[in-house]
Amino acid sequence: MIQDVLPLIDECRERGEPLAVATVVRTYGSAPRQVGSKMVVSKSGALAGSVSGGCVEGAVFEECQQTLKTGRPKLLTFGVSDEQAWEVGLACGGTIEVFVERLDW
Repeated sequence: MIQDVLPLIDECRERGEPLAVATVVRTYGSAPRQVGSKMVVSKSGALAGSVSGGCVEGAVFEECQQTLKTGRPKLLTFGVSDEQAWEVGLACGGTIEVFVERLDW
């Protein structure tokens, strides 16, 4: 929910600290969060919101930190495959696409 991320966005805006915003843009099958769900990550490592209910958020956090460094947006895809099943994946069996972008003031 957007209300989950607004306090951190306001805090970072007041400090002039850039943020990375991760948004669920597409889901296939069973997914823990709906399209439009957001997670924000500050340059200092603060986090608010959720894009997956926990199962892939560590990987999204790392991609947010990378986007904060490079400024380049990314489209990430997470699902269950043989390669991902033991690393980063969705235990619910669905697939999600998450768009990560940098937000500057």
